[in-house]
Amino acid sequence: MNHHALTATRRALHGVAELVIAGPQYAASGTIRLHVVPGGFAGSASGVRVDGRDLVWDGGRTPLAGTCRRLADAVGVSAVAPGVYGDGSGVDPDEELTFDPEALALVLGWFERGDAALRAFAPDDDPVLWPEHFDVGYALDEVNYGISPGDDAHEAPYAYVGPWEPREGAFWNASFGASRAADDLPTAAAVVAFFEEGRRAAARPG
Repeated sequence: MNHHALTATRRALHGVAELVIAGPQYAASGTIRLHVVPGGFAGSASGVRVDGRDLVWDGGRTPLAGTCRRLADAVGVSAVAPGVYGDGSGVDPDEELTFDPEALALVLGWFERGDAALRAFAPDDDPVLWPEHFDVGYALDEVNYGISPGDDAHEAPYAYVGPWEPREGAFWNASFGASRAADDLPTAAAVVAFFEEGRRAAARPG
């Protein structure tokens, strides 16, 4: 995978999630929550979603191309961030977006694998795709479990376990807790096994 293509595509998808889906949804419904759906992701309270290489809404579909403003105009909403958190995609509404097909498939496939793992790991909890950091997860017994398509600190997709209080031990390999590269977790079952290892490690004293 070309890392530049992955980074650019991840940034573009993050911008769409934030400016085209979460921001307008927050203005209309007061929630920024998104969720993973087959082939992509969608607003939890809107009909707007990414479906593979397209943006889809009630009554319409357009290729993922151009700018967030163009995509928002196609949907009939304003391209705007929710404005309720400090971080975000950093994408300008008029910035030309890059969607590499291979990187797009990798990110959206990782979202589906991670979402399936999170649902298997804690069936009573609903994973949320948060537009702030563009990661999918939830908190369980004061430990964050989730997956990310990558970020400034981790170039490639990864899964994570983040206890609210720091832990010590060999399992904890990151400043926030523990991470494991997506390449090392080729199935949803492998992601679940990583989460289970994290739960056991978080439960140990010390």
